[in-house]
Amino acid sequence: MTRKIAIFDTTLRDGEQSPGASMNTEEKLVIARQLVRMNVDVIEAGFPISSPGDFKSVSEIGRIAGGACTVCGLTRAVDKDIEVAAEALKTAGRPRIHTGLGVSPSHLRDKLHLTEEQAIERAVHAVSYARKFVDDVEFYAEDAGRSDQEFLVRIVQAAVRAGATVVNIPDTTGYNMPWNFGTRIADLRERVDGIEDVTISVHTHNDLGMATALALDAVMNGATQIECTINGLGERAGNTSLEEVVMAIKMHGEALDAHTDVVTRELARASKLVSSITGINVQPNKAIVGANAFAHSSGIHQDGVLKARDTYEIIDPADVGAAGSEIILSARSGHAALRHRLGELGYTFADEDFDDVYNRFLEIADQKREVFDEDLEAMVQERQRDVKAVYTLDALQVSCGDPLVPTATATITDEVGATHVVCATGSGPVDAAYKAIDKVVAVHGDLSEFNDTFPMSRKLLSSDNLFCRSIISCNRRTFTSSGTSSVKCFAA
Repeated sequence: MTRKIAIFDTTLRDGEQSPGASMNTEEKLVIARQLVRMNVDVIEAGFPISSPGDFKSVSEIGRIAGGACTVCGLTRAVDKDIEVAAEALKTAGRPRIHTGLGVSPSHLRDKLHLTEEQAIERAVHAVSYARKFVDDVEFYAEDAGRSDQEFLVRIVQAAVRAGATVVNIPDTTGYNMPWNFGTRIADLRERVDGIEDVTISVHTHNDLGMATALALDAVMNGATQIECTINGLGERAGNTSLEEVVMAIKMHGEALDAHTDVVTRELARASKLVSSITGINVQPNKAIVGANAFAHSSGIHQDGVLKARDTYEIIDPADVGAAGSEIILSARSGHAALRHRLGELGYTFADEDFDDVYNRFLEIADQKREVFDEDLEAMVQERQRDVKAVYTLDALQVSCGDPLVPTATATITDEVGATHVVCATGSGPVDAAYKAIDKVVAVHGDLSEFNDTFPMSRKLLSSDNLFCRSIISCNRRTFTSSGTSSVKCFAA
């Protein structure tokens, strides 16, 4: 059996310190319920003395968590902080007070104005005092990543003897290289008496982009708790990403001699929930939960994934609650990807015809960053039309916004080869486009139904001649004309 690694989620405390990520109590409770569903081991619910709102959040989260997980409140090594945290945690079935102070030379000298001996004395008092209220006390040695290792050993030893059940070794500034940080953890395990009876926790930051690597190297060297956040939220460049360390441990459990009890199928839902509440979107290429995490655009990759998913995906999207692998059609897509997607839409082509279809697809793809299903529908329908064009739509430009008036400018070649550039306004971009076309065609069209899976904003962002064709050919729309049927006779 591998070692159990406790997942300590600090989204509601350190994650909230991301600029713009402040949450009210109700929002925190929504996230806390999701964390309970995910089966995290510890929820750091807030810093109770910092505000009445944080006090209430810690208290309410303790109530809803019950005995499902530990609920933790942060304090400074100050008696009043500890007393307030203890009061807020009375509702929790499994309360923990998280107390400590800075231990690096700059923290001792510039922030706390303490000698090393004074810092040890304060740490011992804080841990001992917290133990008067709860049985579970975590001591944090802030900025341990830049501390003198000899002093770090001394202050951690003092905290363990004072009754700390967890010792937190943070790389608060994300300064360390992973192997150096791992060496610190190994040294503490070897030199601190009694440390085998307490949990060694690590709290790493992403200032150099290595928070996950720092945490995993610490696990390799004996740490048994990782402090992390959903989506890697946190101060500056953020904290260790919960979804990254959990999935890394799941993928490499034997090598790390580690496992977690997190329900990984809840990861994607948790990510979307936190993004929705905080308004901080995840970058598309974010590991595990980014929009592109299971998306494939290269033709070589698409061909491989269609033959066997694990040729390019080490994680099954279902394992993290993602919708599934996604084939992104673009100019880099190959025959296999296009044939696969057309087949899903219900279209099949003989081998001798498919090269022409693919070449037409590439023409469209060269004009756009991504080819959507409705583009493929228009392409197929265009191929199936056998009427002779009376008018050719050479260009269509649509402008709209708030407070702009929707305006369309169309360039149309008529049956005798004359070019017409016309402009019209309308109640919306499609209405404006039809009115502009009517000026040349002289046949009034009524748009009786408009049903589109994609928001118009997405259409406009990727507008090109294909979008124009989808309007003129009335793809997936019902169009009735009060005049002749020549309005249907447009060349693509």
